[in-house]
Amino acid sequence: MHRWLKSDSPLAKGQTLLALLRHGKTIWNEEGRIQGHKDTPLSPEGILQVQAWAAFLSNHTIHHIIASDLGRVRETVALLQKQLDNVSVEWNPALREQAWGHWEGRSFAELKETEAEMLAAQIRAGWDFRPPGGESRREVLQRALPEIQNIVQQHPGRKILIVCHEGIVKSLIYHLAKRDFLPDEKKLLQKRDLHLLQGNGKELSIAALNIMSTFNKNSTPQP
Repeated sequence: MHRWLKSDSPLAKGQTLLALLRHGKTIWNEEGRIQGHKDTPLSPEGILQVQAWAAFLSNHTIHHIIASDLGRVRETVALLQKQLDNVSVEWNPALREQAWGHWEGRSFAELKETEAEMLAAQIRAGWDFRPPGGESRREVLQRALPEIQNIVQQHPGRKILIVCHEGIVKSLIYHLAKRDFLPDEKKLLQKRDLHLLQGNGKELSIAALNIMSTFNKNSTPQP
């Protein structure tokens, strides 16, 4: 159990703890297709993932859930609530995934074949990566960060679970970690893990990354 989320671990005065979690794996995730604002349901593997996360979180303190309003997140939250005593939830469209415009529904494998030059140029753009007809990563940060700061200000002394998308999670954490969003940077985040931010209304910082992976690794008996 991570100390930040223990029920007997009070936060400093005026401090808010945010736990960031991406939705469970979907059908399109398994097919390698880009979702953006489009939706597909959780896959059987994704449902099992979320049930495992719910079991983990049920041993920790979560006061409230704030989540993207897209369908795959709603499905994830419904599964979480079954083991979290139906903790209250509110839906926030500012936490939606990056809009991928004309590339939504297409696979990266297809783009590498048909639009390789454009894709490579966008990847080199870092924060200014923008799918045709979609949002840049910088614009995702510009809509998500003020909402996160508002949540911190509105919930002092509470532990809030934010259920959203990879684009939101990466944008927030890469901003705080001062990353350039370039492919040669050392890997920072494990996919579909739990990451903690802390804030006091004035400052926002990273508290811990890859919580569930670290917990599972430390809990595995060594030979």
